[in-house]
Amino acid sequence: MIAAVLLLAITFASLMRVAGSSLNLTARSAERSEAAMWARSLLDSAFVLEPIRVGRSSGRFDERYRWQLDVQPFQPPTTAQANGPQPRAPASPLKLYRLELNVMWKSAGHDYSARFSTLRVGGPQPQGAGS
Repeated sequence: MIAAVLLLAITFASLMRVAGSSLNLTARSAERSEAAMWARSLLDSAFVLEPIRVGRSSGRFDERYRWQLDVQPFQPPTTAQANGPQPRAPASPLKLYRLELNVMWKSAGHDYSARFSTLRVGGPQPQGAGS
């Protein structure tokens, strides 16, 4: 009888540890999902009503999540063919920009971050910008 109670106690303790770990993983997953939703919101709305500005900006989504956005011109890699140079495409006023977003937050005394990246097409830089 004592052995059965001891076995039950050990099993119950193990199950409680697994349940605690599961709750912790669920909380971390929820935090990452929230960070992804904040990131998608910012990346979807960035530079929609204003021209793209190269450089770094930062801010806060709320009291817990903060962000840092780096915007740089993006030059797609060129592919060289063995048959010689390819004909040049006509010059376009549109340019590609890489948006790198880092979302950071603290939870349970630890720092966490998630990185998101996308490309955005932008028009020519306004005169006087970037000088």
